[in-house]
Amino acid sequence: MKTLALLLLLFSASSHAEIRPFVPGSLQQIQAEQAGKPFILALWSATCIHCPGELKTLAKLARRHPRLNIVLLATDTPDEAAQLEKLALGYGLGKQAQWVFADPQPEKLRYQIDRRWFGELPRTYFFDRNHQRTASSGVIPVEQLEHWVGEHVK
Repeated sequence: MKTLALLLLLFSASSHAEIRPFVPGSLQQIQAEQAGKPFILALWSATCIHCPGELKTLAKLARRHPRLNIVLLATDTPDEAAQLEKLALGYGLGKQAQWVFADPQPEKLRYQIDRRWFGELPRTYFFDRNHQRTASSGVIPVEQLEHWVGEHVK
């Protein structure tokens, strides 16, 4: 019985990433973890109508480019972590780094991410190797994603 429990624990740990709380200072932590590497920060929500398509496209991109780093940031709450994990797994992004807003004032977190972002989703930030970033709101065309990956992910 203990062996079965251990195997289930190992399987679940390897099948998806833990969702971490996004609080003031978390963006700097994400950038430190991605130091010297280009990455995509994808902001989404379980209630966003256009987010599933965007996330499925990012999953396909990640499968075609295994060196691509994608960080998911849900603008929901930690109370919804189980649902967010399930959705990310279903979209094919279960192994990507995952975060969720964890502040009672989400506006404060939005402001720390980008003073010009007003909460529209999906919102995507492209960080190059030096962590210079560009932002895009709405669904991003596959061609634009492929172009960015071709330029930045080697």
